Amino acid sequence: MRTANPALNAETFKSLAYGADSENVMTIQGTVNKTGILLALTLIAAAWTWNKFFASGTPESVAPWTMIGAFGGFIVALVTVFKKTWSSVTAPVYAVLEGLFLGGISATFEAQFPGIVIQAVGLTFGTLCCLLMAYRSGLIKATENFKLGVMSATGAIALFYLVTMILGFFGVRMPFIHESGIIGIGISVFIVIIAALNLVLDFDFIEQGSATGVPKYMEWYAAFGLMVTLIWLYLEILRLLSKLRSRE
Repeated sequence: MRTANPALNAETFKSLAYGADSENVMTIQGTVNKTGILLALTLIAAAWTWNKFFASGTPESVAPWTMIGAFGGFIVALVTVFKKTWSSVTAPVYAVLEGLFLGGISATFEAQFPGIVIQAVGLTFGTLCCLLMAYRSGLIKATENFKLGVMSATGAIALFYLVTMILGFFGVRMPFIHESGIIGIGISVFIVIIAALNLVLDFDFIEQGSATGVPKYMEWYAAFGLMVTLIWLYLEILRLLSKLRSRE
């Protein structure tokens, strides 16, 4: 039961005491409900920074909140991964912080490419629904080879981004990744595909977790892990659409 998502991986259920009371264990419906709550919190926070941006018309007005959301969300995510029992508190905090970040980033893209955000949101949730149906129907199965392939590709992407970030501190710009040429678009398409396939691994994780009978707080943790993938997918789709729009 492996997944490339660092929040939902093979080690997550280890060392957990399985719930003896059937009413106090993780369920799929409970995880869906928690995911809905996190999505609502993210959208509310995103709407606040979005409105603040367009009320002032300048990126500087939301830059501090965007940075707080980005770095705060990263820190809270790490805390959640290492302290799963805190997830009922840290997961909502993560959702709010990421909402601040997404609202600022989305507004910046929207100002440059009107209509791009609704397209990215629609594609993100459309991808989620399509992959969920494909998974539930058995059209896509999370086999060990499938998991290994997605994990390897995700790890390569993470390493690529890490190297890009480190080089950026020294003023070195990685070619293609931020460019709207054919290669740059091809890289973005590949990353979007891998991000989307991570959803399948997350579905499998949630299904297996509910069948295992782990404690109910894991519903919050699983919902948090799914949000991590959704946010990554949305940002990558937004990046891809911006490259396509800049070629027009």
